[in-house]
Amino acid sequence: MRLYVGNLPFSTTTAELESLFGQAGAVTAVDIITDKFSGRSRGFGFVEMPNAREAQDAIQRFNGYELQGRPLTVNEAKPMEQRAGGTRRSGGERAGREGAVQRQRS
Repeated sequence: MRLYVGNLPFSTTTAELESLFGQAGAVTAVDIITDKFSGRSRGFGFVEMPNAREAQDAIQRFNGYELQGRPLTVNEAKPMEQRAGGTRRSGGERAGREGAVQRQRS
């Protein structure tokens, strides 16, 4: 079971997160999400636990748990949504640009 862990202190390491969640059961993977440009933590990550009962125990135990002064948000991770490829033109963007052009012409 994959768990979402939010509101992580930016200094949290994967080893610290694995150790913390290891108190509730076996941990198979830990992934702290980082900014692709700076490499700095984005303040959230994922913990994978093979046993659903232990994962539910971890949710109960660590949701709201204070880590370095920050209350964690822990819940079952939702599947990642598909993103549209290519250019990101929506009617709103186009309308916004056209509106700007019209304002300049006045």
